[in-house]
Order: sequence, then structure tokens, then C-alpha cells
Amino acid sequence: MQNKILSHDQIQHKIRRIAYQIYEANVDEKEIVLAGIDGGGLSFAKKIQGVLQDITKAKVLLCKVSMDKSNPLKSGVQTSISEKEYTNKSIVLVDDVLNSGTTLIYGVHHFLKTPLKQLKTAVLVNRNHKKYPVKADFKGISLSTSLQEHIKVEFKIKDDSVSLA
Repeated sequence: MQNKILSHDQIQHKIRRIAYQIYEANVDEKEIVLAGIDGGGLSFAKKIQGVLQDITKAKVLLCKVSMDKSNPLKSGVQTSISEKEYTNKSIVLVDDVLNSGTTLIYGVHHFLKTPLKQLKTAVLVNRNHKKYPVKADFKGISLSTSLQEHIKVEFKIKDDSVSLA
């Protein structure tokens, strides 16, 4: 059984709010890098990018962040853009759900090896089950769930949803 937590319209509202928060944190920037973690994070980053491009004159560069989520230490982190393209830039690392913090902390660690103007994090759902000291600077919703419960985020054309299973 699934309980719908966020409807399509509610998710669109949260995407818009997060985009405005990112814009406010980067109002003087000429370029903002949205680094979406492959999968739901990348889909979420693309949606934020769409809104940001409407509200700012800054160039909004999308970067795909790839890693083996079950063993990020072994696989390492790869990005779709070169290190040179994000050096001394403002980066927002984006994922759909912040659960244990594993993927976010490895993503943060990867980007901190390079000089940056700033590094922020954005998630649609913050689950409050962190193993690592990582927080979401921008979040759609915070949920206190049990470890046995699963959050399902689906990004579909005109039918985005977040459910608890």
C-alpha cells in the first residue's frame, strides 16, 4: 500500500520555491552549476533548472553526478562536466531523497576537492535518517519515517508524485 505524500501540483510548488531560494543564494552569480545525482536527483535538477532559467539571467549549467550508490567509495564519483567547468563556481548538489546521506556526502566530498565559490545541497524529501553529517540547504519536505518505510519519488510528465510505501 502506498500513501501519497506530495501531489504533482505540490511538487511543482516546491520546485519553484527551491529554485527561488537557489536564486536568492546566488543573486550575484553569472553561472550556477546544478549537479544532479544520477536518477531522481538528475530529474529533480532538470526541473529546478527549468524554473531557474525563467527567473535569472545567470547561466544554469546542468551536471550529471554518477556513482555506485551501494558502494560509492569503491566506484568513486564521476561528473558529466570537467573539473575546470565548475572550479570557482557556485554549485548546488541535488538529489531526490536524503535518506542516510551516503550519496550526498560522497558527492559533497568529490566537489570539495576543487576550489568553489560555494557548495549547497537541495533535496525534494529529507528523511531525517542520517548516518553522515550532511544537511539539505534547500528541501521540499522533511519527513520523520521509520527505517522500514520507503519513499518513492516519480517524475513523470504532468504526474510527478512522492509516496510512502
